[in-house]
Amino acid sequence: MFQRFLLFFLGMALFASCAVKPNAPFTQQARPSAPDYSQASSWAALPDRDDKADWTPAPDLLNKQAEAEVDVFFLHPTIYIGKKGENGWNGPIDDPDLNERTDNSTIQYQASVFNETARVYAPRYRQAHLHSYFANEDSASAFMAFDLAYADVKRAFEYYMDHYNQGRPIIIASHSQGTTHAKHLLKDYFEGKPLQTRLVAAYLVGIPVEAGYFETIPPCETPEQVGCYCSWRSFKYGYFPPWYQPNSGVLATNPLLWNTSSTPAPKDFSQGLVVPSYDGYLPQRVDAQVHDGLLWIHKPKFPGSALFWRRNYHIADYNLFYVDIRENARVRTEAFLGRR
Repeated sequence: MFQRFLLFFLGMALFASCAVKPNAPFTQQARPSAPDYSQASSWAALPDRDDKADWTPAPDLLNKQAEAEVDVFFLHPTIYIGKKGENGWNGPIDDPDLNERTDNSTIQYQASVFNETARVYAPRYRQAHLHSYFANEDSASAFMAFDLAYADVKRAFEYYMDHYNQGRPIIIASHSQGTTHAKHLLKDYFEGKPLQTRLVAAYLVGIPVEAGYFETIPPCETPEQVGCYCSWRSFKYGYFPPWYQPNSGVLATNPLLWNTSSTPAPKDFSQGLVVPSYDGYLPQRVDAQVHDGLLWIHKPKFPGSALFWRRNYHIADYNLFYVDIRENARVRTEAFLGRR
């Protein structure tokens, strides 16, 4: 399992040079069939069935969805990354291999973070091809691919609200492409609208969130604050990615301190990272410091970390802080329910 984890990391690095890309402009391709969210098969996770979101890495971390008083609506990252046959602008939701890769990665190791606190709802959607983020030569197709994916996300959320939510408080959680859509979802359905009063918090991970993007949903500045959002992108300490622009106004949250200050948090603060090959979790392995919109951490030590040579830790944004996010979701939920 750990070898697969590393191979995925390496594959992401080599994507631009060797991955399969869309074979025609968006307007010249047939669209994959739209999801029917009344069907359980259109969901990667539902709280009343056995799925990968039920997983916990250790016996002391419990799946309590059956008794949870809030919901989490989780939007997964890009898994349609350009493997053999992935030459459309949007991924189908009825591809067994794509769904298995989604469930065994992001649903198991990201969505499961919230299963102690919330009922987990994670829709499948016709995700935009990873190439859409780099398609400078056909940006129009890329925008249309993202629009199609977001149209699914909106329909999934509306179906969830009409059939599943029943007036319960909501956590919005996402990673990477999921955050691209979650930002719009919060704008369209929460900000300045009645539903904002039921927002426990939003975890908008892996995609930049500009400091002024939301007008009425503030960044979280304490661990127990509710109705706010957190966001970070993880990199090796001192590394600036090629697209970095200084003083860009991007907000970053330190998930060991749960504020946006540049104060460094030592490894002693870390409650536990999760590595797919390792049974359990590893506390006190990760430090964290916000630096001008980036989250910097020194290289963590875990079984196999000698092979972990990347400076962009994007794929591990959740894994590095797995128990920390889990505990913070519990703290914010208890604060929300107590206030209510």
